[in-house]
Amino acid sequence: MLKRLLKKNSKGATAIEYALIVSLIAIIAITGLKTVGQKIGNQLNDIANAVDNPSAFELNNS
Repeated sequence: MLKRLLKKNSKGATAIEYALIVSLIAIIAITGLKTVGQKIGNQLNDIANAVDNPSAFELNNS
């Protein structure tokens, strides 16, 4: 009976470890996507400004 009481149940610990890993991956993914999204948004704003005012973005063809 003592052995049964001292036997370790690791199923709950494994589930918690997987949940922590998944949450860490989610945080990393959200941070990365937010950064990439901001950079893409800045590039699209630059393109929109160039279309609205092409004289401000003249190319040097020399």
